[in-house]
Amino acid sequence: MSKLHRIVNLLICAGLITVFMGCASTQKSESTGQYIDDSVITTKIKAGILEEDKLKTLQINVKTYKGVVQLSGFVDSQQSVTKAGEIARRVEGVKDVKNDLVVK
Repeated sequence: MSKLHRIVNLLICAGLITVFMGCASTQKSESTGQYIDDSVITTKIKAGILEEDKLKTLQINVKTYKGVVQLSGFVDSQQSVTKAGEIARRVEGVKDVKNDLVVK
């Protein structure tokens, strides 16, 4: 086996190991599947917020990580805080909601 052939094999193996480790889930990162699931959850929550007339003009940020949703931003009443939390909790796949909305 030539030296070039061994180097190519080594690089391919290193690349495959990197790819497989990049797709694995750890406590500080999520797998590709989890990332996609979280993106779907975030999109559904944002759509639900936009469907609410009283909430769609407000600045509400939605982030999802491993099924845990964080709502942040500013709203005009405690009812808006409660409503946004209810919308988030109704979405399938949501494990918990951290409602950090602030009434301005």
